[in-house]
Amino acid sequence: MTIFEILLATTFSITSLAIGPSVSAATDPGGLQRFKSIYKELIETNTTLSVGDCTSAAKRMAARLKAAGYPDEDVRLFVPDGHPKEGGLLAVLHGSNPGAKAILMLAHIDVVEAKREDWTRDPFTLIEEDGYFYARGTSDMKAQAAIWVDNLIRYREAGYKPKRTIKLALTCGEETNGALNGAEWLTQHARAAIDAEFALTEGVDGTLDSKGHRVALGILAAEKTSQNYVFEVTNPGGHSSRPVPDNAIYHLVRAVDRVSRFEFPVQLDHANRGFFSGMAQLVGGEDGAAMTAVVKNPNDAAAVAVLDKEPNWHAMLRTTCVATLLSAGHATNALPQRARANINCRIFPGVSREEILAQLVRIADDPAVVVSIPEVRGPVAPPAPLTRQVLGPIEKVAHQMWPGVPVVPALEPGASDAQFLNPAGIPTYGVTGLFTDPDGGHIHGLNERIRIKSVYEGRSFLYQLVKLYADQ
Repeated sequence: MTIFEILLATTFSITSLAIGPSVSAATDPGGLQRFKSIYKELIETNTTLSVGDCTSAAKRMAARLKAAGYPDEDVRLFVPDGHPKEGGLLAVLHGSNPGAKAILMLAHIDVVEAKREDWTRDPFTLIEEDGYFYARGTSDMKAQAAIWVDNLIRYREAGYKPKRTIKLALTCGEETNGALNGAEWLTQHARAAIDAEFALTEGVDGTLDSKGHRVALGILAAEKTSQNYVFEVTNPGGHSSRPVPDNAIYHLVRAVDRVSRFEFPVQLDHANRGFFSGMAQLVGGEDGAAMTAVVKNPNDAAAVAVLDKEPNWHAMLRTTCVATLLSAGHATNALPQRARANINCRIFPGVSREEILAQLVRIADDPAVVVSIPEVRGPVAPPAPLTRQVLGPIEKVAHQMWPGVPVVPALEPGASDAQFLNPAGIPTYGVTGLFTDPDGGHIHGLNERIRIKSVYEGRSFLYQLVKLYADQ
């Protein structure tokens, strides 16, 4: 069954329900406090690439599991050679059926850089304010990482004996293309340790409207490939008192400006077609009509213009490329000898890196600008199919917790560690049970946040979901 067929088979309701009391708070108050302390410890362990330490965070989570009774042989730290602060954690709760393949709970524990002087609050202190958790990583993705650790503790406390083995992998390096990636390292150096029927990780959250009502719970059906490209101009330079038109910075900024004004063509696949088909009925109005029109005809310029007003929809429709870093010059009183820009592209599924490289050369339209690929992370692989074995339990738990809220497949404009596990033969799905505001909770930006009740309900959702999978 295709994702589109699955989507059509799902009953959609226009009803959107406000977030109510947390299921976990009502039934597990002591455990909820422990979960919060795990979450807080992860948040307040700086795991940025520049000054952070993933290995320290992994050790702290290992200590939590051992304190809960997990033996040393079931809790393993891994630290890749030459990367002492980029380690991770492997843990396992053994199943009763040795013939059943495991379920893998995967999460990265590194976070995007955050400068204290730019934030309203300390980005590495978990702050509760106005119904939100604020800090770097509150959403991306230390909430889910903390839930995975908490799951293993709760299962052991309850004496739960799953049929399938449940594995945990906490990794480093997902947030930085140029860094060592822990998930990729595991596929190359410890493949047996993470072998699983399938893995669960981040990908697509639930959607809230502007009033905090749930609209839909998303599940990752496909994701883009993240690829950096470099624009570089070199020049003999000279004295700044004698300027010439052939200036490396001028060549670069003109090329970068052309990137800013270029739109890649709209493309549809099973994932974004399924998303827009399902969401059209929920959104309604001009936006809903535009979604329906684009599914019928991706060349409908008027409909595309409507959807492009919303950044997430705009990104879901096409490949995108954006300037993210600039560096140029060597002295205030000299003509620049070198100017360089990083262009980060999120490539639509099925499109090659080389195709986008050729397009960027055409966009730059300047022989002085050399366009290159600085590094490649992993092969491009098709997304894992959304089978009923995977989708059924998600729908069951979601409909129990949030009646009337549909489960909708989506194309994720970003990329996750699924890009490494899928090619390694471990189908990987993104589902969190976390609902985020229309602004995405400022993920990767200033003052990242997530609703407190959303985190607690996501904890309940993922606890039940993993149990359903483990007992299949």
